[in-house]
Amino acid sequence: MTSKQRAYLKSLASNLKPVFQVGKASLTPELTAAIEETFNKNELVKIAVLKNCADDPNEIAEMVAGRTHSQVVQVIGKRIVLYKPDRDKPKIVLPR
Repeated sequence: MTSKQRAYLKSLASNLKPVFQVGKASLTPELTAAIEETFNKNELVKIAVLKNCADDPNEIAEMVAGRTHSQVVQVIGKRIVLYKPDRDKPKIVLPR
């Protein structure tokens, strides 16, 4: 992903509200499955890491991206934005 594409996705994600929250239990298999299912409907997902989560948001972002085969767009503070294009009909057209 180029920096121009990443910037475009960041601009789209700025208006999104977090769909999931990672709390004290950290990243559970159920949460990972729910995020994977959300990628079937949305290509861009924002996740909030709560204060009571002991894990680093950067590590959580990398784990979720690896398990869901998505890409980390950004991690700002305790907010994570992930992108996974739809295989058949992508809704978001990335700039070249």
